[in-house]
Amino acid sequence: MSTGIIVVIIVAVIVVAALVTGGMAIMRRRRLQQRFGPEYDRVAGAQDSKLKADSELAERERRVRDLDIQPLTAAARASYAAQWADVQERFVDAPADAVAGSQLLVTAVMTDRGYPTEHHDQVLADLSVEHSGTLGHYRAARKSAAAPLRARPPRRTCGKP
Repeated sequence: MSTGIIVVIIVAVIVVAALVTGGMAIMRRRRLQQRFGPEYDRVAGAQDSKLKADSELAERERRVRDLDIQPLTAAARASYAAQWADVQERFVDAPADAVAGSQLLVTAVMTDRGYPTEHHDQVLADLSVEHSGTLGHYRAARKSAAAPLRARPPRRTCGKP
């Protein structure tokens, strides 16, 4: 074989390998985007690159896969459902207390299932793997609960200030 043919074969192998690697990276990114939804966009926005976001989200998947997550028993599910109904009923009269109660309830459910709950940021990362669709609501509720209540402006009556 001539040197020219060998060079062409080597270049062709390199091009094919690059295309395969690029295709796999695109498929991985799409899978992560579908799995994590809005959480993917949030992480990608917080990172310097989509490659770093992909790596972080894949690491979250590996971490949660290695945890010993157990389903709730029927009795535990019924108990937590009753507690959740109570939290929802309190929301109208005491929203801050209800949000705090919901946070405690989420932590209790996570602990019961086997998730570690010591570090808030890690809790959110772990939850994002299986519950990314509702994680934005959870973050918003925590933010709302942490924000001080603002005084409302006085109402106008009869169109006069």
